[in-house]
Amino acid sequence: MTRPGIQDKHKPNNAVAMLAEWIKSARHVVFFGGAGVSTESGVPDFRSAQGIYNQEQSGPDILTPRFMNSQPQAFYDFYRKYFLLDAVEPNPAHRVLARMEKAGLLACIITQNVDGLHQAAGSKRVIELHGSGLSFSCQRCGHVYDEDYVRAHSGVPYCEARRPDGTACGGMLRPDIVLYEESLNQSKMTAALREILASDLIIIGGTSLTVYPAASLLDYRQQGRLVLINRDPTPADQKADLVFRESIGKLFGQLEPLLFPD
Repeated sequence: MTRPGIQDKHKPNNAVAMLAEWIKSARHVVFFGGAGVSTESGVPDFRSAQGIYNQEQSGPDILTPRFMNSQPQAFYDFYRKYFLLDAVEPNPAHRVLARMEKAGLLACIITQNVDGLHQAAGSKRVIELHGSGLSFSCQRCGHVYDEDYVRAHSGVPYCEARRPDGTACGGMLRPDIVLYEESLNQSKMTAALREILASDLIIIGGTSLTVYPAASLLDYRQQGRLVLINRDPTPADQKADLVFRESIGKLFGQLEPLLFPD
């Protein structure tokens, strides 16, 4: 028997209408998203055929503290090419999720992305498991800079904060993301776990659920419904109450008039 929502070509809108009703009747909705949420905005993912690692096979080695500190110029050349993108805007999925939060239909977003597009769309309660790619911190004094500061420097960005003696700190900046060989922020993991335990509806979108330890958070789900939106199969498909194999932006575009008929 085909599970509801898996490409029923004869009744393609029934599953979407069902999801809209679940959202409206749920007490605590959590959205858990991955790279597929942002690829439709032009942000490259990591592992697909068009992803960063197929273009740059050394990508996983570059995105390490060791490489960053030993070859900072090469690190920042790579970072600017793939992480500091121009003209990237939120897509319908980002915008509808922000609208859901504002209307009280969404408790929070848990994201593996570092691009800040959820916040750009207006979402306030966003747990960034892998940090923010638009924020940078001095490795020496901790002073924080935004992306505009880094964009204004073609080379390696260094800290200009003043020491008590009036001299510049001079420490190298690093992006506030979790690099390979680093652990996820424990407070963010705890906050995400708290949201998942409280949820009665989790919507998973744009993730293969193969990146750990972030994906392991879903193992703690104790109640409620699970909805999956991903173009390719995931390890959680058989546990889901609804599975959609389509564009996440298109699906949220269909959801919007059902959630907000005005």
